[in-house]
Amino acid sequence: MPLEEIGWLRRGACKSSDPELFFPLAASPVQEAQAKAVCATCQVLTECRSYALKAGETDGIWGGLTPEERRRTRVPAGWRKSAAS
Repeated sequence: MPLEEIGWLRRGACKSSDPELFFPLAASPVQEAQAKAVCATCQVLTECRSYALKAGETDGIWGGLTPEERRRTRVPAGWRKSAAS
């Protein structure tokens, strides 16, 4: 993705945080809450979230969402029906 399209990264509240907070090797509820607290104060939260959803980011906290929360946003509950239905 061209740098001008992700220039918002420079304004992110996370820019001075330890990247491991957002990309932990083993996520914990406490660490997730800490990362989301940083995101909650961010002026580019919407751009970050939009980027992560569009780019299909599979790891880390982006725009205040975990990978599982992003998956649920992309594929809403009930969207897929089992083949037996």
